[in-house]
Amino acid sequence: MPRIPSPAIAAAGLVGGYAVARWTKKRPLGGVVLAVAGGVAAREWQQVGGVKASVGLTTAYVAAFAGSHPLAKKIGAWPAVFSVAGGVAAASWAVTREKG
Repeated sequence: MPRIPSPAIAAAGLVGGYAVARWTKKRPLGGVVLAVAGGVAAREWQQVGGVKASVGLTTAYVAAFAGSHPLAKKIGAWPAVFSVAGGVAAASWAVTREKG
């Protein structure tokens, strides 16, 4: 079975978590999506890049989620979510591209 690239998992977690929270009007449900995707991405980051990569990218994932909130006040919710998702995906790709 082919593996899903960790940049795609991380971006999908951020976008999907927001989408689920927004469309269901249940923020905790969106948080579950965010957390599950983050956990899967962290496992992939560890397998491909090691513990340091996993810790650093997981920190970036959480920071992107937190940073999307104030950014949304400036540029709008969806643009903020897509911006941080793209940033985390790019960081994930940059850290893991040579190894996986």
